[in-house]
Amino acid sequence: MEPQVGAAASAIAAADFSFWTLFTRADFIVKSVIIMLIAASIYSWALIFEKYKVFKKIFKSSDEFEEEFLNSKSVKTLFEKTSSDTDDPMTVVFRSGANYLMQNKSQSQAVLTEKVKRVMDVAIDKEVEKYENKLTFLATVGSVAPFIGLFGTVWGIMNSFQSIAISRNTSLAIVAPGIAEALFATALGLLAAIPAVVAYNKFTSSSRKFTQKLENFTQTFLSII
Repeated sequence: MEPQVGAAASAIAAADFSFWTLFTRADFIVKSVIIMLIAASIYSWALIFEKYKVFKKIFKSSDEFEEEFLNSKSVKTLFEKTSSDTDDPMTVVFRSGANYLMQNKSQSQAVLTEKVKRVMDVAIDKEVEKYENKLTFLATVGSVAPFIGLFGTVWGIMNSFQSIAISRNTSLAIVAPGIAEALFATALGLLAAIPAVVAYNKFTSSSRKFTQKLENFTQTFLSII
């Protein structure tokens, strides 16, 4: 009995359990799961860096514009200073309201204020769609990736049991490679899901804060006019 255990342990120790070997040794299904999870993880990280730069930029540019707005002499003066091709959401919202205001001065104050608010609310909705674009991908990866990894795990363990049935050998040397491949898929699922969930929560919070910032600016603008 002891020689068999020693032989099995030696076989496991001699086996190569590097990531590349685990991938090449896996069957088509497990390989597909691994490739899918790696691709999802890479795209998630690219999206995380992109959104981090986007929110950092718009918070900074909006703070600068808000200060300029409060110090400006008139809506018309500030409107003429801003550009129509700006990528700052607050500037876009301001221009939409200011443009409507200057073109419809003949309307009564109550009607004009209500319509300007509607115009600016529409502009806010469009800007929200821009900076929240693709955030649902992070939510999808965060919720689905662990289950995809679990599928790869179950499939790998099934292959291990099939190897036992075919070889009629229950030693660890027979089942260890298949189990290692299975656990590798689980690890990749978690590796893809955890950063995606954290980033999604962070960017969703940033989006809510910035949207509230735009809505507060709209109220300030309406109060001034």
